[in-house]
Amino acid sequence: MSDALTSFGTESSAGAPPVTPRRPAERTFHGDTFVDDYEWLRAKDDPEVVAHLEAQNAWTLERQEHLAPLRQAVFDEIKGRTLETDLSVPSRDGDWWYYARTVEGQQYPIHARYPAAGPDDWTPRVLEPGEPVPGEQVLLDQNAEADGHDFFALGSLDVSEDGTRLLYATDTSGDERYTLRVRDLATGEDLTDEITETAPGALFAPDGEHVFYLTVDEAWRPWRVWRHRLGTPGSDDVVVFEEPDERYWVGVGLSRSKKYLQIELGSKVTSESWLLESDDPTGEFRVVWPRREGVEYSVEHAVLPTAAGPEDTLLILHNQDALNFELVSSPVPAPGGKVTPEEATVVVPHDPAVRLEGVSASERYLVLYYRREAISRSAVLQLPASGPVTWDLQEISFGQPLESVGAGVGVWEQPNLKVGYTSFVTPQSLYLYDVASGERTLLKQQPVLGGYDPGDYDQRREWAVAEDGTRVPISLVWRRDAVRFAEGADAPAEPAPLLLYGYGAYEYSIDPYFSVARLSLLDRGVVFAVAHVRGGGEMGRAWYDDGKLGAKRNTFTDFVACGRHLVGSGWTASDRLVADGGSAGGLLVGAVTNLAPELFTGVLAGVPFVDALTSMLDPSLPLTVTEWDEWGDPLHDPEVYAYMRSYTPYENVADDAAHYPRVLATTSFNDTRVLYVEPAKWIARLQAAGAPAMLKIEMSAGHGGVSGRYSAWEQIAFEHAWVLDVLGLADR
Repeated sequence: MSDALTSFGTESSAGAPPVTPRRPAERTFHGDTFVDDYEWLRAKDDPEVVAHLEAQNAWTLERQEHLAPLRQAVFDEIKGRTLETDLSVPSRDGDWWYYARTVEGQQYPIHARYPAAGPDDWTPRVLEPGEPVPGEQVLLDQNAEADGHDFFALGSLDVSEDGTRLLYATDTSGDERYTLRVRDLATGEDLTDEITETAPGALFAPDGEHVFYLTVDEAWRPWRVWRHRLGTPGSDDVVVFEEPDERYWVGVGLSRSKKYLQIELGSKVTSESWLLESDDPTGEFRVVWPRREGVEYSVEHAVLPTAAGPEDTLLILHNQDALNFELVSSPVPAPGGKVTPEEATVVVPHDPAVRLEGVSASERYLVLYYRREAISRSAVLQLPASGPVTWDLQEISFGQPLESVGAGVGVWEQPNLKVGYTSFVTPQSLYLYDVASGERTLLKQQPVLGGYDPGDYDQRREWAVAEDGTRVPISLVWRRDAVRFAEGADAPAEPAPLLLYGYGAYEYSIDPYFSVARLSLLDRGVVFAVAHVRGGGEMGRAWYDDGKLGAKRNTFTDFVACGRHLVGSGWTASDRLVADGGSAGGLLVGAVTNLAPELFTGVLAGVPFVDALTSMLDPSLPLTVTEWDEWGDPLHDPEVYAYMRSYTPYENVADDAAHYPRVLATTSFNDTRVLYVEPAKWIARLQAAGAPAMLKIEMSAGHGGVSGRYSAWEQIAFEHAWVLDVLGLADR
């Protein structure tokens, strides 16, 4: 084992990894017995487990010691391209313009506001980074709140309707348990109200006296909505909603019109919404559509002009008998009343080529969000002065083949839109969009220091063909002068080093996006590619359905097909190809490591869900029951068990894995979504089988990794340096 682990690539000769003792534990389900040698690593409070993880970490760092100069170079490049003292574009709410700013040398943003000039002041000021903002009031300095903590995250942030109080919730360990506090903005002092162990997403009712917040059950699932009255003890708080079904997550919010408080709950396949007039925060919530198994819907309150005058309307996006969803309008159910899908009026019908994803309403316009041909899109409808409404939506596009466009509605009264635009080569850009004329005014583009020129880079869409003949989209971006093409050629003149990213779960789509950190790879000649595999949502709901439950293998074989297409078409070669995925994408790259180890020279797996079968067999673990709709229930269904057993990365590591690609798994000790034990066990088994594998673990972080921008850049630099080393580019 030592020889295999010290001879690959250019990694320093740090000897063999720490030996992970084998302590066999039998796991028997549905007649199948699996001997798990490393389940003992689950004992998080065991000093021996902690010592072993720290030893693995130390070995990894020692083995990567030779890359310290490259890591520093990449960190310096990210830092050097980033305007460290900067501000967001302000957004108006009530009598104030709200924004966040960052200061050079500080890890976290500062949340602030300045007063609006009057009721017609709807154009944000041009704020100059580093210059004082006239009338600025600092609401929350995250740096001050984080002082003395290794980790810091903000889970809730809300200002009362009258602008006098701030609600905020913080997590200082990474376990996504937040302490909620309320601050008097006139004095800067916190009130006596303090609530621990809350979930993200707390908010004020419009009266400013009541707070709604969430707590989690033993499986760390948000399941209760509470109401708290300021100035009263937490013991007096009232549970206003409780969801006993462990498949459902619960959330609470306020409609953009601020007329309704909303409780939304959903499993992976079913949802339900409840409403309460916000001027009666102690009243009873009522259901919009009673849940129907397999029917998902979301609700947006709108006021639509009709022949009889303005009418309160619910715009409901749903998938009953509409695979890609349709948009309907429905009257608001009266107290004690309900409406059904059959009573609603279809306003945007189902289209098998268009996946409807959301709708936003304001006083003057509506915005529809949807996806067509693997690209996210937005369309706007200006509401007429009088009804009826004709649903003639105008698509907002910047004319690029690979782009992401998102229209932000803002507050209810706002007369115009903010439109965000980016691509793989275009920095994040924010435009003010005049709904009536369609005119766009650039408010701000993400600054990229050092003379960035988007013309130096190119992006393209390719298509691979999967095992079953399905065409799978691939997005690519590269630096023009680093990847040479023969005249008229569709692929590089010689295979290029390539990082292939994939996710493929939960109908989550990987849309084109710009990354400052990615430039450090592109400028060294690396092509970055995204495999839009089934299980994601890029090509509509059927794309998702064809990559979940009993069709999950399509996610993995699609990724392999993308890799083989890129090799076969000359974009790259197997010894120049690294796979990259995180969380559910970590399961993806873990599975393809077993399926096609010869296709890749490296695998980067972030917080990887690689011991999925063990987790799905234990309903006491966080999220397990809610995840059965995504992966299946192997505890009660022998066919699901056998299917998952056939692909989960941990159980399927080859007995002799010396031929595997180099593997780096990263994780966090306090992760509550994918427990640290999954990658720890996986790496232990890979190492025991002779695979060149290593583990990097953050001992004070959660699922999102380290907190603070500089710490995050250090983590990115570590991963990028490893990728460049694997690709033979460590000297660039």
